[in-house]
Amino acid sequence: MKRALITGIGGQDGSYLAELLLEQGYEVHGTIRRSSLSNTGRIDHLISQDALMNRRLFLHHADMADSGSLDAAIKASSPDEIYNLAAMSQVRISYDVPASTADVTGVGFARLLEVARRHAPEAKIYQASSSEMFGKVLETPQTEKTPFYPRSPYGCAKAYAYYIGRSYREGFGMRVYNGILFNHESPRRGENFVSKKIVMAAARIKRGEQDKLWLGNLDAKRDFGYAKEYMEWVWRIMQSDTPDDFLIATGETHSIEEFVERAFARLGLNWRDHVSIDPSFMRPAEVDLLMGDASKSRRLLGFEPAVKFNQLVDLMVDAEMGVASCSSTKILAAS
Repeated sequence: MKRALITGIGGQDGSYLAELLLEQGYEVHGTIRRSSLSNTGRIDHLISQDALMNRRLFLHHADMADSGSLDAAIKASSPDEIYNLAAMSQVRISYDVPASTADVTGVGFARLLEVARRHAPEAKIYQASSSEMFGKVLETPQTEKTPFYPRSPYGCAKAYAYYIGRSYREGFGMRVYNGILFNHESPRRGENFVSKKIVMAAARIKRGEQDKLWLGNLDAKRDFGYAKEYMEWVWRIMQSDTPDDFLIATGETHSIEEFVERAFARLGLNWRDHVSIDPSFMRPAEVDLLMGDASKSRRLLGFEPAVKFNQLVDLMVDAEMGVASCSSTKILAAS
């Protein structure tokens, strides 16, 4: 039985990946941070299921800023595959906590690599890289060879993690894989991300619970995919024999305004009646357009996105309306 360690298992991506790996017959270990509030909502259904079956899901308290806890997690799990999904991942907030973002999202991966080099040198290691590394894009669409030009502390931290991973691959022969994923959303998206903010507000407005939605830059364009689907391709990246860098994207770009329009229209609402601009939500340096060319992943992995923009927005809105009366824990478990 293969063993996998997922850092950040409690996040959107970690929860979908954990489900997939358990379905594939893995023993799954995951790291969660100590918190005064429960942070396992997205995986509570897996924990409950695992208690009724053979124990194949194990959680470890660890922090990307603490080498000792990462050391303990790797020793306890003896992983064949390590998926680094942990990060301070909200771009706008990264401007408020730039040093913490660098420490967790960037240097944290260096800590993980060094612990793995000592205790699990043969393990395959996946680094969750980001389209935000392209930032002020130098070509469109972006490929694995497009130069990086990050424009946020988050993008800079992700670029560092990308390069330190490549250096360990080339310098120590470690099997480090980079997945450069473009925006990927789902009903499990965190509430401080714009996609979730939009669909939650649309649902509340439809139910008469609020009237206004305040947003920042509606002109920013992104390549939106479905997180659950992308995690299958992350797993497929790790099944490749040769460590490499792979870009995962739909090849389409849509503005935030288009996202708002589609979400509100799904509920029979005119978004212009409810949406206003708040300059405080603007980033100091905006990333205007991201659109990926996943030709390499198509050629080598067979990647083909099934869920495109309209279906993704509809899926998120429908989930929000379908669980309107449930607690947040039940929402995450049901979605």
